[in-house]
Amino acid sequence: MHLDEYQNNAKKTAAYPEIYKIYYPALGLSAEVGEINNKIKKRMRDNKEVDKEEAIGELGDVLWYVSQLATDLDLSLEEIASRNLEKLRSRAERGKIQGSGDNR
Repeated sequence: MHLDEYQNNAKKTAAYPEIYKIYYPALGLSAEVGEINNKIKKRMRDNKEVDKEEAIGELGDVLWYVSQLATDLDLSLEEIASRNLEKLRSRAERGKIQGSGDNR
């Protein structure tokens, strides 16, 4: 499946009022990232492997919120992914993958 296909199908399941456009998916995204981090934290504490099925479920939720935030901002997931890879490729070519800051 292509990212834009996912995005088009995911937006059909969005059920939040227009007034919360952008805010709802942004807040949901941070909550879902917290959920996957919490599961990883507990696995680390218990010295266990991350459960792949749990990870798929949580990362799927993260993807849904990223997709909805992109939709609400009138952005394409395909374009976001493509530009991100271009940025990373440029950093790699310039030896700037490590470090911090957006303008490396």
